[in-house]
Amino acid sequence: MPRPEAIKIGLLKREELPEANRIFRVAFGTFLGMPDPAAFAGDREMVTARWPAKHITMLAARINGRLVGSNVLTRWGSFGFFGPLTVLPEFWNRGVAKALMQATIDRFDRDGIRRSALFTFAHSTKHVGLYRKYGYWPGYLTALMKYEPHPPSARNATAVAPVLLSQLAKPAREQAIQQCRRLTNRLDRGLDLTGEIRLLLAQKLGDVLVTFTRGTLDAFAVCHHGSGSEAGTKLCYVKFAAARSGPGAAERFDRLLQALDAFALARGVPIEAGINMAREDAFRRMIAHGYKPMSQGISMQRPHTPGYNRPDAFVLDDWR
Repeated sequence: MPRPEAIKIGLLKREELPEANRIFRVAFGTFLGMPDPAAFAGDREMVTARWPAKHITMLAARINGRLVGSNVLTRWGSFGFFGPLTVLPEFWNRGVAKALMQATIDRFDRDGIRRSALFTFAHSTKHVGLYRKYGYWPGYLTALMKYEPHPPSARNATAVAPVLLSQLAKPAREQAIQQCRRLTNRLDRGLDLTGEIRLLLAQKLGDVLVTFTRGTLDAFAVCHHGSGSEAGTKLCYVKFAAARSGPGAAERFDRLLQALDAFALARGVPIEAGINMAREDAFRRMIAHGYKPMSQGISMQRPHTPGYNRPDAFVLDDWR
């Protein structure tokens, strides 16, 4: 067993991406008891799709020069979250995760992150216990929801198809991105999805849909779909979505769900989206719309504050 000081933490190198991706799959597949751990997540790219982003930092853990684990740190303005944090199974319980966690805390603090968070297995006392030691406190469960939209019916026949940022001329697209930034800042001071939006559009990993009322942004959704994306080819994965807060937010959220239906129907795939159960009204509206929980985890934040996990927030995400 290597001594703790033999674990070296640094930035992940581009040439290490394939191995980091393999470790991610094998680690989760092994923990979940899959017959072929390397098949975990199918064609979804939860690590490599994030590599080019300026708002993302990838940490690497090495022992004697060998990559044995990594962690992905994402900054959404003044808010950050990390994961997937993965360690090669043969190096479990050897201090690698702790070394990555300390480096993660140091990086978030150096970058001035006001609040950071994670999503982990609710049933695992080992995982919850590890993160609690670094100041993260468990909050509400986060449900991972799935829904197969149906063609327009009497319920949604009047729904307006969403505007897609990829189809807008550059000036209009830039204006819409700034409106998205103002929407999230109003929801939670300092929250900014600009980097996430630009990464998705630049890499063609899906699209960003927006809905308006008389030129005012009502809601937006960052949707992954396609080869090389976090969704893969068989899903529309909602990385983040939010309706404008204030009076009428619930109705704007309902229209956002209808817009997501239209987006997914056009691509012939079901929708996957996460929602924290502290957002009670939004969760109930998803159930009423037809979404079904397929699994759940626990959200943990540092410091222990609600952030935008609160009843008046109409937001979809899951911090994976």
